Amino acid sequence: MALPGGERRRIHLFEQERLLMSKVIVLGGGVAGLSAAHELIERGFEVEVYEQRPDHWGGKARSMGAPGTGTGGRADLPGEHGFRFFPGFYKHLPDTMTRIPLGGDWSVADNLVGTTQIEMTQENADPIITPAQFPTTLQDFIQTIWELAHSHTGIPKDESLFFAERLYQILTSCQERRLGEYEKIAWWDFIDADNKSAEYQKILGEGLTRSLVAMQAKIASTRTVGDILLQLILNNVTPGVQTDRVLNGPTNDVWLTPWINYLTQRGVTLTQNAAVQSLQLSGRQITGAVVQVGEQSVTVQGDYYIAAMPVEVMTKLVTSAIAAVSPSLAQIGNLMTRWMNGIQFYLRGDVPLDHGHCIYLDSVWALTSISQHQFWPNTNLANYGNGEVTGILSVDISDWTTPGNKVVLKPAEQCTADEVQTEVWAQLKAHLNRNGQTVLADENLVGWNLDPDITFPRSSPMNDGNDEPLLINITDSWQYRPEATIEIPNLFLASDYVRTYTDLATMEGANEAARRAVNGILAASNSNAKLCQLWPFHEPDIFLPLRALDLIRYKLGRPWGQASPFA
Repeated sequence: MALPGGERRRIHLFEQERLLMSKVIVLGGGVAGLSAAHELIERGFEVEVYEQRPDHWGGKARSMGAPGTGTGGRADLPGEHGFRFFPGFYKHLPDTMTRIPLGGDWSVADNLVGTTQIEMTQENADPIITPAQFPTTLQDFIQTIWELAHSHTGIPKDESLFFAERLYQILTSCQERRLGEYEKIAWWDFIDADNKSAEYQKILGEGLTRSLVAMQAKIASTRTVGDILLQLILNNVTPGVQTDRVLNGPTNDVWLTPWINYLTQRGVTLTQNAAVQSLQLSGRQITGAVVQVGEQSVTVQGDYYIAAMPVEVMTKLVTSAIAAVSPSLAQIGNLMTRWMNGIQFYLRGDVPLDHGHCIYLDSVWALTSISQHQFWPNTNLANYGNGEVTGILSVDISDWTTPGNKVVLKPAEQCTADEVQTEVWAQLKAHLNRNGQTVLADENLVGWNLDPDITFPRSSPMNDGNDEPLLINITDSWQYRPEATIEIPNLFLASDYVRTYTDLATMEGANEAARRAVNGILAASNSNAKLCQLWPFHEPDIFLPLRALDLIRYKLGRPWGQASPFA
């Protein structure tokens, strides 16, 4: 029997009120946690976010002042965990940034600016400089790979063609083969680096992966490395797409502080200095999270919970009881992390280098850098530090286990902060001071700042002494990664170890995981709110017939087999 109109309206209003009263506890205030809070608050949920850090939001994405560098009433010099990088294939995070207002018609997304170059520099050879974007066709795509692989490198022609064919093979392979076959093959093996020249190994084997977030070619999944490299190359050959974007000022100033202000204004409750101690489980439901807020231990409760903490933190919270009811979480301890941390060099005279990111091919510590101030038109560095700094060279260190080879002959993980600075500076000078030209001069160095996540004293194993290691995608690790929605119906996951299209430990992956967690809550709460949009990687439709053919071959148990356009 149909309900009277008044009764239907009463039930509808009750359901609306129930949705508005649904509370979500977000555990973690990095990019994933803030992204989840953003999507939830815009859909009418009550949201509380708890972050263990006492002094910042944004996790690895944050910037911070270099302690003690400000004098004469000036602010401390800008420091950071590592430089920001917003490739053109990022879709989820920029979409969120468009909804962080700056006033008028401006949003945080307007603070993204494009670079124009990518430089791979060597110690005893000319640098390889490629444009960060240019329009072209399929033929230009092939030519781009050729130029990247052959120009100024000394790589034999046959090896360059072989590498191009390897990328073409991935591009024309079905997703099922990528996951079922390439996921289990190391990138180094897929490109047959052991049997190639030293130049091939250095540039195409190791050099290209250094920009992919602490990737190590000998253990990284071919599926992950191949998919991301293709996205970067396809961005480069797509008219109007910026392959590489950066922020136009210090991260907190132009992104995170406006974001926190927006979330606060919308009604999100944000609590810092709040470390999660445990998750309380009753039956198959989470009934609370025990959080150490300052000196007090409190239990926070909600209708739903989002664990937005990194894998090394979440692993410690997965008790045997939780693992028993959620097999998806039982295997996350098998995931691997590595160090990737930043150091900033403050220069009296600005040294712009190239207009984009620089990869140091011969650096044993796998260095990459960007000269920041050329992208910061509205930041007056005279208002920071001692007033003498006009340039900041921000460097990421991706290999902490290989001994240095310039001054300090130890792995970075065994060095003091002074030793890290000394060896990194020496490796940079060895790459940049060429042909009698001095690009980096000791007398131009005003000071430096090492990521405070590196703590002292420290010892082996490697994860001792780093508060925020980075997830890396080793071969066959997809099987250990859970979905955002797991077997516990009111617990959802938002972190870069969650299965996503992005498939890489990045801000984009964290944002996408948060969207998937929020969509899980929308389904669990029977909400009629709009789902968060998700974007799979885009590859040109011209290759669809070839991938469809490969799917048939894969299902028949046959290897990939397409005619090569590089013959």
